[in-house]
Amino acid sequence: MNIDFSKNSDGLIPAIIQDNETKNVLMLGYMNQDALDTTLATKKVTFFSRTKNRLWTKGEESGSFLNLVSFALDCDNDTLLIQVKPAGPTCHKGTDTCWNKDNTQNFGFLSQLEQIIQQRKEQATSETSYVASLFEKGINKIAQKVGEEAVEVVIEAKDSNDNLFLSESADLLFHYLILLQAKGFQLNDVVNVLKNRDK
Repeated sequence: MNIDFSKNSDGLIPAIIQDNETKNVLMLGYMNQDALDTTLATKKVTFFSRTKNRLWTKGEESGSFLNLVSFALDCDNDTLLIQVKPAGPTCHKGTDTCWNKDNTQNFGFLSQLEQIIQQRKEQATSETSYVASLFEKGINKIAQKVGEEAVEVVIEAKDSNDNLFLSESADLLFHYLILLQAKGFQLNDVVNVLKNRDK
């Protein structure tokens, strides 16, 4: 790996720190060759602190180390993306990230859809929202709807119409997310079960 530390006069390159599991960006630090070598040797992310003017291992005082998982170099050979397993809050202010964001798993659009379902459950009425009407009818109706959608997915899987198969699959996933919330869970709870099975 040919890292270009010479682009800046101080010999430092940016190191973007990303949680290996959630893929959230936790912080930005700077490294020189010594910091990188120390990181690789100890498996604890070490920076060159511009304020302390020395090598600084994240967590050396707090215990909130950034345990190295992997790293990659960008296309210009002057920025590192370092994936870590954090052992506590990353920011010195005690937050998960230096942007005051929780380091929780995010599934993009599916997480947004979960939020919409939650809002409809709490704020909408059965007259204005299909989702609210399902919650009003109760767990049995929601579970029944998931069963119906699952059968329709199976039927379409045996046919050759891909558009219908995908449409029914979307219906099944949508109603399954509603069922999860009716039971007091989120998609992340199911993902955690799957992760534990891999151990």
